[in-house]
Amino acid sequence: MTKNFRGLYAITPDTADTDGLLAKTRAILEGGAAIVQYRNKSRDAALRRTQAEGLLALCREAGALLLINDDVELAREIGADGVHVGRDDAGIADARRILGADAIVGVSCYDQITLAETAVAAGASYVAFGAVFASSVKPEAIRAPLTLFHEAKRLKVPSVAIGGIGPANARQVVDAGADAISLISALYDAADPEAVARELSALYR
Repeated sequence: MTKNFRGLYAITPDTADTDGLLAKTRAILEGGAAIVQYRNKSRDAALRRTQAEGLLALCREAGALLLINDDVELAREIGADGVHVGRDDAGIADARRILGADAIVGVSCYDQITLAETAVAAGASYVAFGAVFASSVKPEAIRAPLTLFHEAKRLKVPSVAIGGIGPANARQVVDAGADAISLISALYDAADPEAVARELSALYR
């Protein structure tokens, strides 16, 4: 399923405004986003289920992938395409056991190629490095050098860049070899999310 895992990767903000979340995500998908990750760590289970199901419907309509951050059971319940886990999240093996061999399992590898090697050996579908630039969402995040994306080519799985990416610097990351660029605020806080998504998606054409 990661054969076409490439392009703009939208990560949702933590919000209780379901209608606003879905409207902005629809616009971002219309702008060409290929992947959406639902990330909401503070809301109750019922709201998270409602939001995730709404996002899945939008992604299916657009032909995009939906991944769930750190909640393997929610991904299984709604039939999402997979999950994204971090160093402290549920393990790759658990995700594979619950979601099956065909699910996408992405792993945060921060600034370390060794973590990526371990993740791929354990069955990760893709690896994510970041923050590649200073990030307003995680200002304390470890900075990851752009050279990692060239180095990661030998792992034979897609690599994703995250952290501080926007229209002004996205080309640097694409040129460095990242298979996908992931953004939160540069998309969801934009005055015209569809236009920003269109501009960033075009970098992969």
